Amino acid sequence: MIKNVITAFDKVSQKHPNKFAYDYLGEQHTYHELRVNADRLAAHLLSLNLPKHAPIMVYGGQTFEMVVAFLAAVKAGHAYIPVDDHSSNDRLKMIQEVAQPPLVIAVRPLPVALTDIQVIDQDDLMALTEQELTAPLPSEQYVSDDDNFYIIFTSGTTGKPKGVQISARNLESFVNWQLADFYFPKHANVLAQAPYSFDLSVMGLYPTLVTGGTLKVLPREITDNFKALFATLPTMDLNIWISTPSLIEICLLVADFDSEHYPDLVTFLFCGEELSHKTAATLKKRFPKSRLYNTYGPTETTVAVTGVEITPALLERYDRLPIGYVKSDTQIWVDGAAAVGQQGEIIISGPSVSKGYLNLPEKTAAVFQQKSGWPSYASGDIGFFNDAGLLFYRGRMDFQIKFNGYRIELEELNFFLKQQKIVDQGAIVPRYNQGHKVTQLVALVVPAAGDPEDQQALTAAIKANLAKDIMPYMMPQRFVYRSELPLSANGKVDIKALIQEVNASD
Repeated sequence: MIKNVITAFDKVSQKHPNKFAYDYLGEQHTYHELRVNADRLAAHLLSLNLPKHAPIMVYGGQTFEMVVAFLAAVKAGHAYIPVDDHSSNDRLKMIQEVAQPPLVIAVRPLPVALTDIQVIDQDDLMALTEQELTAPLPSEQYVSDDDNFYIIFTSGTTGKPKGVQISARNLESFVNWQLADFYFPKHANVLAQAPYSFDLSVMGLYPTLVTGGTLKVLPREITDNFKALFATLPTMDLNIWISTPSLIEICLLVADFDSEHYPDLVTFLFCGEELSHKTAATLKKRFPKSRLYNTYGPTETTVAVTGVEITPALLERYDRLPIGYVKSDTQIWVDGAAAVGQQGEIIISGPSVSKGYLNLPEKTAAVFQQKSGWPSYASGDIGFFNDAGLLFYRGRMDFQIKFNGYRIELEELNFFLKQQKIVDQGAIVPRYNQGHKVTQLVALVVPAAGDPEDQQALTAAIKANLAKDIMPYMMPQRFVYRSELPLSANGKVDIKALIQEVNASD
């Protein structure tokens, strides 16, 4: 059992110093490099005398230096805030406004000037990680117990993102469960595809580093280019696959994505969105001897809290797959359900549940409480248990959705859409397929200038404005122009009516 993720990593790096910890498309770095570079940067962070436990923002992509910065921060006693380099300038500023970090480590150049904050840029980072340590790094400084380990910012309902605080104890609970309940062999080659601002990345990052494995990075520029993706995958020698179902569905389009061509790919772990029966059945047919797991969990509960192996028997029994059994140190109950099989809100309590949102006490109080000594989180997800103790997911209570594995607040998108002067009324709603999965974001817009003569130009203008405020994965794929939109009883655009309309049978 892992008692401290950082010291467990230190032990692995000392035992296997020459083993590769990180492989970015052939650019490889050893455990020794990772530990020494992190220790050197951590020593510098300690010399800055930053406010105790103040979080450090880390800006960049999926490079080795990002992980160096993460480990350096927690070794110096500070949580890190991963911010993806595809983030908009406004999002970067809003994260700074909420978190108030005293320092940002800019692994890649910042796209906008941030005021009242120290910056360690690329040149500084290179110089600092080349300096020799004058004394051993004191392990008593490491983040531990209820100290924040990382803070991931999710969508917010009013345009302002929320920072989910994950402590060292939260992370240890998750890592120990994953290593105990899933087939995660030591020294494995593990797919690292999710950006670090997406908590699915944690499912691979720390379980790999405490078991002496190698993180095999598949960056966004590869996954966005199918030709490059299908050329790269066979070269990665993967043992463990971690992704959303959306990525595997793309890979299954290729006939040679099977056990014959990937004989060492023994474990598939899915989280972030609903795994369809069709996708699981196809994958199980292609990889009959591999283990396939479906998992579930909000960011607020540290990646995942339920899991189940998808077997032929389970596929035969259920048309819509369960999201799993509850991890042993956690309690989940369905609020409002008086009996097995009844639906209600999924409430989660246990040692991997966050203490709440950073510097947002009112939003924290709205969904977090204490239960039997542990925090509990009201997920807003609808689900039910069957008589076998399996949990099933049945949608959202609010307007939060999952699209390509990313959690998106419709209210956040609509907030920014309605801020535009060229939009009189507007709403962005999801379109679902028969497997209850979001396949498209549709923007329904009443232009401020009336019926547009050039819809293509108007769409381009709206997209350009949205791009200043939202992440690329939030951008609507389809724009529909109307003279008016339906209103609810309180005079607001009726989102539910529009969702029903967009998803009505053609």
